[in-house]
Amino acid sequence: GLAEGDIWFQDLLAKHANTPRPKLDIGSDDTAMFQYSGGTTGVAKAAVAMHRNIIADTLQIKSWMTNLNEGNEIVLMAIPLFHVYGMVAGMLFAMAAGASMVMVPNPRDLKDVLDNISKHKATIFPGVPALYNGINNHPDVKAGKYNLSSIKACISGSAPLLRETKEKFEALTGGKVFEGFGLSEAPTATHCNPFSGVNKTGSIGMPLPDVDCKIISLDDGETEMPQGEIGEIIIRGPQVMKGYHNMPTETANTLRTMKDGKVWLFTGDIARMDEDGYFYIVDRKKELIKPGGYQVWPREVEEVLIAYPKVMDVGVAGIPDPYRGETVKAWIVFKPGETATEDELKAFCKERLAAYKVPTHFEFRAELPKTTVGKILRRELVRQHKEANP
Repeated sequence: GLAEGDIWFQDLLAKHANTPRPKLDIGSDDTAMFQYSGGTTGVAKAAVAMHRNIIADTLQIKSWMTNLNEGNEIVLMAIPLFHVYGMVAGMLFAMAAGASMVMVPNPRDLKDVLDNISKHKATIFPGVPALYNGINNHPDVKAGKYNLSSIKACISGSAPLLRETKEKFEALTGGKVFEGFGLSEAPTATHCNPFSGVNKTGSIGMPLPDVDCKIISLDDGETEMPQGEIGEIIIRGPQVMKGYHNMPTETANTLRTMKDGKVWLFTGDIARMDEDGYFYIVDRKKELIKPGGYQVWPREVEEVLIAYPKVMDVGVAGIPDPYRGETVKAWIVFKPGETATEDELKAFCKERLAAYKVPTHFEFRAELPKTTVGKILRRELVRQHKEANP
């Protein structure tokens, strides 16, 4: 039944069926919304999205889903609608595809998430790695109390999808997890693994329709890098923002005119492209760790540690070191009922990483600080470390 003051949407439409539509003086280049960057590496900035940015990305995502059964899909909405990822890849995609939406108010309540998947037979599940990882390790899921076989496709975004998380979730549900990539400055996606074709674990896939992409030199910010070489990923496309609100310097640093005369979005992400045109994110440019002059990307170390059977979640970042300038630290969350020693984790890493990449410090915690969409706040971990070790 309805709560007091509520009204059925169908009744609302019927009530105004003969009402003339309002005439709105809104153009495609007008501002639709401010999407604040996550602030994971600094102060959050308001990226100005135009109406055409939002519409373009919705249609890009819909066209990418080649196995879409239009009018019959059931989208599980367990990511917040106030974030552009949930709004576009969830709500607006569902509307464009004529899909039903199952709304989950609190995605941290995994029982509610699982109950809704089971009850409504959700078929499409846009989410974040932390959510998929939580389901993988839920005791009732491990005990076989839920049937999740209705899920056929998941788009994973907002944070790096670790191989262990992807493979476990696919084995659990029988569905496929397609890792994508996007940012507040190009809401909501620019890349995704193809739904028809090879879904490469560890890759963010290929550019969506009408998106151009390059990997450019970290040294001169201009030279295009050959396949297999790392550099900064830069993007052009119909979803790229107008700029940052009231921040002209930051806008000029991010939206730059190249020698080809075109304006490109500099993402600040380090990536490479393979021989098949698939892209791989290495890490954030600002989060590179430099112990003793070496280069360590946090994600590479996280990929190793999350594969340890007792580890449920992990964050890696650089902390100050009086001898090496900076050293590698790992923050670990164990699976329920599990534990391990620092020596065990170091030994595991030494078998899989170069010596300078092995964490010299470990901290065991109940949880890690994250954004509203589950992205680990490495900057906050470093701040907390410095506060505890003045």
